Order: sequence, then C-alpha cells, then structure tokens
Amino acid sequence: MTTTAGADPELDQRLSDELSAFNAAATPGVAAAEELTVRMETEGELIAGASGWTWGQAAGIAMTWVRQDQRGAGVGARLLAAFESEAADRGCTHVFVTSFTFQAPEFYQRLGYEEIFRWDSVPTPGRDDVHLRKNL
Repeated sequence: MTTTAGADPELDQRLSDELSAFNAAATPGVAAAEELTVRMETEGELIAGASGWTWGQAAGIAMTWVRQDQRGAGVGARLLAAFESEAADRGCTHVFVTSFTFQAPEFYQRLGYEEIFRWDSVPTPGRDDVHLRKNL
C-alpha cells in the first residue's frame, strides 16, 4: 500500500466517477448530478459568479463571488436569484450552502437561508463553518 499527499487530478476524476456510479445505482430514476453555474458581467467584465450542482430535489452552491466594488449593490442577490431560479426549473425544492463566519453567512440569511448546522472553530479558533439551507 502506498500513500501520497498533494494534488492528484487523476485520482479526483476516478473518485468522482466511482461515486457517481455508486450514487446512480442507489437512486434509480434520478438524473445524475449536473453542474449549475451563473455568471454576471458588465461591459464584458466578470462582476459575480456562482457555481454548484443540482441532483434530484437538491441544489448546492459550492462557490459564490462578487467583485469588491459591486458588493452591497444588489448584485449578489440577483446572482443567487438566478441560481435558485435555474435550480427550481430543474425540479429542486431546496438549496444548500456553507459559508465561514468571516465570509457571508449574514448575506445568505438576508436572502432567506436558514442556519442548519455550525462547526465551531473551523477553520481556526474564533471562526466557524456555517451550513445553511433555503426552501425554494
């Protein structure tokens, strides 16, 4: 047996393929997970983006970013509304997201997300990993 550490894109792909096959066998009749991305641009410049997935009735947001000079102007709310709309069009009934306390859990809560779990002191003492959910 050997162990290695560090980036391994080939392993990542193999794990993804194996888990997708396992999940498909365990959920017959449910379409495979599908990526969902939303980008917002102005004059050809990226100002915000969200990426995640949909699978069955669930959607998950993996990453959300709004350019610094666009924060507080409603761009993030429009970005998530577009993500949620596409998720609903795909048959999703809820969306999950995680956000560290130094990121934007309050932003998500203002948009109707409810905290369902919190890991205290992750990634470091004084900072928490907040898990949120919104019903669509």
